Amino acid sequence: MLPFITDAYAQATPPAAQQPSWMPMVVLTAMMLVMYALLIRPQAKKQREQKAMNEALAKGDEVVTSGGLIGRITDLTPQYMTLQVGSVGDKPVTITVLRSSVQTLLPKGTMKSLV
Repeated sequence: MLPFITDAYAQATPPAAQQPSWMPMVVLTAMMLVMYALLIRPQAKKQREQKAMNEALAKGDEVVTSGGLIGRITDLTPQYMTLQVGSVGDKPVTITVLRSSVQTLLPKGTMKSLV
């Protein structure tokens, strides 16, 4: 070997500090609580409000469907409803949509202000 290069030896590392065995469980529980508070609870609240609005629909209500149609409810069944979306001459134009497709309940008279 060359005289100016010395041998290098690895140093012994100190033993790793042991963390408590319950620490990962605390972190996991905290993450689950944050997920519940930020994601699950608001979504469940929104679904409850949507269901309550859907059950309270009545004839004559003006609604916006998830497809963007604005109409007045003329007939209701447990699953479907008939919407009057306009008129041709003096005949109403109606369509049948799923009751669950209602996105928003509009104030009375909104359709008249749009026409």
